[in-house]
Amino acid sequence: MAVAEFADANLMRLGGFSGLDIPDDDLLRACVHCGMCLSSCPTYRLTGQEMSSPRGRLWLMRAVADDRMDLLDPLFDEQMYQCLNCRACEAVCPSGVHYGPLVEASRAQLETHRRRPLWQRAVQRVGMRWLFAQPNRIRALTTTLRMYQRTKLDRLVRRTGILRLLGMDDMERLLPPIAGRALIPGRERWEPATAAATNQRTQLFNGCVMGTVFANTNRAAARVMAHNGSRVDVPAGQHCCGALQVHAGIMAEARVLARQNIDAFERAGDDPIIVTAAGCGAALKEYGFLLKDDPVYADRAAKFSSRVQDVTEYLAANEIAPPTVPVNRVVTYQEPCHLAHAQRITAQPRQLLNAIPGLELVEMRESSLCCGSAGVYNIIRKQMADDLGDRKARHILATDAVEVVTANPGCAMQLRASLGRNGSTARVRHIVDVLDESYGGAKTQRAIVSSTAR
Repeated sequence: MAVAEFADANLMRLGGFSGLDIPDDDLLRACVHCGMCLSSCPTYRLTGQEMSSPRGRLWLMRAVADDRMDLLDPLFDEQMYQCLNCRACEAVCPSGVHYGPLVEASRAQLETHRRRPLWQRAVQRVGMRWLFAQPNRIRALTTTLRMYQRTKLDRLVRRTGILRLLGMDDMERLLPPIAGRALIPGRERWEPATAAATNQRTQLFNGCVMGTVFANTNRAAARVMAHNGSRVDVPAGQHCCGALQVHAGIMAEARVLARQNIDAFERAGDDPIIVTAAGCGAALKEYGFLLKDDPVYADRAAKFSSRVQDVTEYLAANEIAPPTVPVNRVVTYQEPCHLAHAQRITAQPRQLLNAIPGLELVEMRESSLCCGSAGVYNIIRKQMADDLGDRKARHILATDAVEVVTANPGCAMQLRASLGRNGSTARVRHIVDVLDESYGGAKTQRAIVSSTAR
């Protein structure tokens, strides 16, 4: 069945919601309005308003579903997009409300039924639809940004004040140093150091930002896995995970990307799929839900999702080879929302950090409260994102840590900007970068470069 036929065959209506991707009525009714979610919600913590809580937003969804509120009511629109979709409410909900898909479906309804201004449609089409549709476009953009940094043009531009005049100075601060060379799927693989361990195989999900801006972190993850006995491939044909599109309610594009990734990783075998970005991991683990009504991909998507593991989840599942190079510094760990709440992975990163000799892990307050990144939230809702980022920075400063360890690129960029704004010189690093350092880094485990590597 063609995609268009599949779409036409599944049109639905629930009160003020209609068409594809309506909030699931059973999930909506699961909420018993107990309020356990309130204290875990970042926007409620900042505003103290009921409508800015998961319970309040579920009430609004229920009102639209029951035709008591218009889908295009400005209050509904505001609250669906004010939400960070951090999923913290899910982790504490006694009724097990699957909140993430509800807010994503509500955004999809808004994207389908309202008419955005022309400039917003143009930005969305270029930024969310065109740019992420092909990996080479992301690589071309990051190559340009890398030259902007390497030629020191960034310093000159900052001195001119033009970024401040254009309102882009804070956005530019989010940009971290870009890796010198992108990791292109199919071009590099890693073999374990001992021949006896070659029966273990993993497939690395490259991602768009991780494979370009943070390409060296992906290489560090591959070296760490190879050091622990696994052959690591980066399958060709993979694309962006679709998380940004899902969070923005652009479901058709997200499903295109999901199908492409399923095809690519099926061709590469049935090994575990390892992810270094918490947001990507959460999205990949929900392909089964995203494509549950697709007659061609539903079962394949569920199988794909069952193979996905965060890199910390994979490494902590077995006793790792002891890191031997001391890392004598104080660090603190910032929990990415989509690792701690969406995937419920909290102990494993700490277990790995505690295995590193010389490392002192000091816990910060509210380590799992959202830092304000949330995809592109820190761009489109800057004030609330800054408030959350500053709150996180103050907690980090209180630990006296010289490094902040995290496991998601968006968090890393947000933390870097927030710390700088608050006068901190603490570095922000991915957990696998610290592990790789303690294993000796690139000099101990080099990639095999091949145009035919799968």
